[in-house]
Amino acid sequence: MPAPPPPEVDVGRGLLRPARYVPSPNQDARPPGATLDLVVIHGIGLPPGRFGGEWVERLFLNTLPPDADPFFRTLEGLRVSAHLFLRRDGELVQFVPFHARAWHAGASTWRYRGACNDFSIGIELEGADEIPYEPVQYERLADVLVALRKAYVTLAPDAVAGHSDIAPGRKTDPGPAFDWNRLAAGVAARG
Repeated sequence: MPAPPPPEVDVGRGLLRPARYVPSPNQDARPPGATLDLVVIHGIGLPPGRFGGEWVERLFLNTLPPDADPFFRTLEGLRVSAHLFLRRDGELVQFVPFHARAWHAGASTWRYRGACNDFSIGIELEGADEIPYEPVQYERLADVLVALRKAYVTLAPDAVAGHSDIAPGRKTDPGPAFDWNRLAAGVAARG
C-alpha cells in the first residue's frame, strides 16, 4: 500500500488536509496581532492509559458521559480542545482551525510569555507518559510539523515544546516515553 500524501495546510480555512474535521465548541478568537510561534505536544488517553474509541473526541465536543467511566466524573464541566488529535494508528482529527485559539495549554509560559493558547497550536497524541508512542505517530507528526512550518513562517524550527515544558509541575505529558530525538530526526529528514 502506498504511503498517504503528506499533510498540507489550507491556510485560508486553517485546516489540515487530510485530517477529519470535527469542530469543537471549545475555541475562540486569538488576540489581535497574535502570530503562531509555538507547537505544543500533548499526550492523552481516556480513560488514562487506554486508547481507541470515541472518548477523546467526546471530551473535546463536551459530550463525554460522566457515568461511562469513574475517571470521567473528574472531567465533568471541563472545557478543553486541541487543534489536532493524532491517533495511535496515524489518523488525524482536527477540532479547531489553526487561526483560532484552542483551549489546550491552560496556565502556561514559554520563553517568558504567558497564555500559550494565544500563540500556539496544540497537538494531542493518543498516548500516555510511560507507554511508548507508535512509529506511525512520529511519522505523521513529523509530516504535520513540516506542513505547519511551510504554511506559517513564524513557526521556527525550535518552536516545539511538550505540555510539561510550558506547564512544569502541573503537567507531565507527553511524558518520558516520548522520543524527542526521533521526532527531530523525522522532521530533519523531511525538510
